[in-house]
Amino acid sequence: MNPAPARPLWQGRALALVGIVVFAFSLRSAVASLSPLFDHIAADFELPATVIGLIGTAPPVCYAVFGLLTPALERRFGLERLAVAAMLIVALGLIARSLAPNSGLLLAGTALVFAAVGTGNILMPPLVKRYFPDRVGLMTTVFSTTMAVATFVPPLLAVPVADASTWHVSLGMWAVFALAAAVPWIGLSVRRASFERSVAEHESNDIEEANPRVLGRMWRIPLAWALLVGFAVSSTLAYTAFAWLPKMLVDIAGVTPAVAGVLLSLFGFMGLPASLVVPLIVTRWNATRLLFGVAVVTGFAGIAGMLFAPASAPWLWVALFGATPLLFPMILVLLSLRTRTHEGAVALSGFVQSGGYAIAALFPIGIGLLHDATDSWTGPLIVFAVVVAAAIPAGVIAARPHTIEDDWERRHGAW
Repeated sequence: MNPAPARPLWQGRALALVGIVVFAFSLRSAVASLSPLFDHIAADFELPATVIGLIGTAPPVCYAVFGLLTPALERRFGLERLAVAAMLIVALGLIARSLAPNSGLLLAGTALVFAAVGTGNILMPPLVKRYFPDRVGLMTTVFSTTMAVATFVPPLLAVPVADASTWHVSLGMWAVFALAAAVPWIGLSVRRASFERSVAEHESNDIEEANPRVLGRMWRIPLAWALLVGFAVSSTLAYTAFAWLPKMLVDIAGVTPAVAGVLLSLFGFMGLPASLVVPLIVTRWNATRLLFGVAVVTGFAGIAGMLFAPASAPWLWVALFGATPLLFPMILVLLSLRTRTHEGAVALSGFVQSGGYAIAALFPIGIGLLHDATDSWTGPLIVFAVVVAAAIPAGVIAARPHTIEDDWERRHGAW
């Protein structure tokens, strides 16, 4: 496909640019704001390890389920209206979670938040494609960088805000950003309504392309599985770390809960430079193999440090461990680079994101159960090492400069 001619970034789409940035921020701030506050919440009501594990499992489970449901919802309501609904539900869930009087309602509020966030994850690429078809690479960097910022800022503020007020305020304040994110899409939804008739044929074509037959082909394409595994490795480490890293560091490194929250923020911060440079490195120099190698080596180094000398340099181990999720922006870029057709891109994105999040959903609660059974963090850290190792064969396949259509045609004939 030929790229759309470039035009000034702000020309006629300033509202969309603001909307995408605030939307992306809200998708991640909801994830990272809870786990540093577990000690504060536990002072008010019991918070069992199983509940913490389920809270850590909620994001990838919701992302997997709603990744499959969102295309049907989008066909029914449209991109802009669904974006508004997603942000309003995120805000509602954040407020409900902040007011929870027990662990069950805390979990229910969290599930509501991440159901809406799961829809938002799938909406982001088509929103970029609709409003910035000439700037897809740049806008992918913008929203992935915003997500990275929204990953490390909340844990940095969570404990200080809770200490200065309450954990209820610390959790609930992020609803303001979700409400703000809905505003631009309300305006764009109104504007879009006047054009719905003229784009109806285009929309129906898009729907026709994203059909189950093409999605079913992904199961038989090695490249699709390689990208799914890479995405699963990144998601598993990220969501398990958000659920358990603060408690793990308190136990094995002897840091305070406040320091553990800062270290979790450092883990999230490592995604910021990755989101800025990885898309550029991949698109300009096809350095996929190198980046997979960096992710694996840094992951092993961080895990080894936490296993054998956790208290000596916890900042270094967390920084190294936090570099491994550089796989996330790389896979986002590869979802475009490893396809030739629109229908292939839609199917590959759905297959990789839903499958990757489904795998990642098993780990937060599994890590919690393993820790409870062994009363040690050694087993969970070894599991992390095995997860990182899975990126090695995935990187070998994903690094080859070919597309899913190439894979299919080589094995099964015409696409």
